Amino acid sequence: MDLASILGLVLCFVMLAFGCINAASLANIGRYKDVASMIITFGGAFFAILASRSLSEYIAGLKSFLLIFKAPTIDVKGMIQKIIDLSNIARKEGLLSLEEAAADLDDEFMKKGILLIVDGTDPELVRGIMETELVSTETRHKNKISFWEDLGSMGPAWGMIGTLVGLVNMLYEMDDPSSIGPSMAVALITTLYGSLLANWICAPVAGKLKANNATEIMTKEIMIEGLLSIQAGENPRVIEEKLKSFLAPGERTAEGGGEEDG
Repeated sequence: MDLASILGLVLCFVMLAFGCINAASLANIGRYKDVASMIITFGGAFFAILASRSLSEYIAGLKSFLLIFKAPTIDVKGMIQKIIDLSNIARKEGLLSLEEAAADLDDEFMKKGILLIVDGTDPELVRGIMETELVSTETRHKNKISFWEDLGSMGPAWGMIGTLVGLVNMLYEMDDPSSIGPSMAVALITTLYGSLLANWICAPVAGKLKANNATEIMTKEIMIEGLLSIQAGENPRVIEEKLKSFLAPGERTAEGGGEEDG
């Protein structure tokens, strides 16, 4: 589980609850609950997104919420070391020896690239095939990210619609001064709900999905460069330095895996 996502969402709720209780006291916490406002804001926002997408895309977008709770499993430095190990094998035993090594790989993207190389596929064609898959992966990720970005923009918009509905009712009851305050409060609650949807849920989810996408895409780009370098017969030490250029300076610790034996 991704502890940062869980803690972030929970602590946001704690801060909100503290502010509400501190302002109105626990006995009056019910002031911040209004069923009609919830229906207008949340129902309107979610169903507006449904209208802009196919049902399958909508369901996939909702399910992507669970992705932010999965702990990252990508070990970039370990993956670079694996490529260096493969380059040593290829340098000593030839490219065909990589077919056996590919059977032990868990990453399907890397395995696919190795098998293309073993089959003697032209380097430019290997790059084209793998980059096409990379673009396809990024497109799927961006569809899920845009789902939450669009939902985040709908939240405040439907919150404002709910506020206008409340203000209309308030204006009709202006002859009763005692009802103006409660009516205005109910009208503003919809704006509160819209802001919560956008900034408590949608923005953090979209941000985490963007970060995960960037990491995965960078990892696959490293794989492409590494595998093509192996196919070109480059020195393992050169490959190591090339791949480490993708990392931040503080992460470029010496692995020692690029040394050739014998």
